Amino acid sequence: MSQTEGARVFREAWIAGVHRHFSGEPKPGYVTPWDGTPQWEREAAGSVYTQVRQFVEVSGGSAARLSREQKSRFVALCWTAQMFKHFEDPKPGYVADWPDLPSWQQETDADIFEAIEKEPG
Repeated sequence: MSQTEGARVFREAWIAGVHRHFSGEPKPGYVTPWDGTPQWEREAAGSVYTQVRQFVEVSGGSAARLSREQKSRFVALCWTAQMFKHFEDPKPGYVADWPDLPSWQQETDADIFEAIEKEPG
């Protein structure tokens, strides 16, 4: 799968997770469709997709044994690294440590990992 296709998988899983876990009406930017997603965010999503995909592959299938929290932490950490790559001085919310993320975002990050995990290698 190309990085662009992977980025779309990431974005679709993000949007589905926001709809599933966010209480109330999410900010429009949280659920912006792919065509309206900024280029930096597309690139970051593609990079995180690739990192998760490689992690799943090198684990030889053992990543499936990780807890949802561990899966979520991995996605969040990969995303944070991308924020530092794309922004000189990122917003604090973009680089918050996992325990400081809202629970809806933690759950959505776990959903993203699991969506990528299900993709054919």
